[in-house]
Amino acid sequence: MLDFPQLLRGAALRVTRPRVAVLGAVYAHPHADTESIIEAVRGDLPEVSHQAVYDVLRALTTAGLVRRIEPPGSVARYESRVGDNHHHVVCRSCGVIADVDCAVGEAPCLTPSDDHGFSIDEAEVVYRGLCPDCTTTGTP
Repeated sequence: MLDFPQLLRGAALRVTRPRVAVLGAVYAHPHADTESIIEAVRGDLPEVSHQAVYDVLRALTTAGLVRRIEPPGSVARYESRVGDNHHHVVCRSCGVIADVDCAVGEAPCLTPSDDHGFSIDEAEVVYRGLCPDCTTTGTP
């Protein structure tokens, strides 16, 4: 089991009940949107406000403890898998998201034809298709 207070301290963040609860919710619910995280946190801290959760998510993202992703056509989502430049596959029908490891090479996984002078350290790819459940049921 992860030591969430230690993770917070390691990122130079003060340990608070909302921060521990939000970090725990992100670890327990990969790719969850903010509303789902709020719902999960309120299971432990019923009095926590929407704004407090938004503020904690921003602090955790800035500290590099969580990653905010925004698949096209989706609301922002959060995950605990950080620092490895992985990608995502998104179901066109139900919206389920899964992680996809980098296929080849070191980060960034893709080399642009023209980097315009940028020092590139990350590439983001979103694969789209139908998940196994939607493929089986024939859902478009």
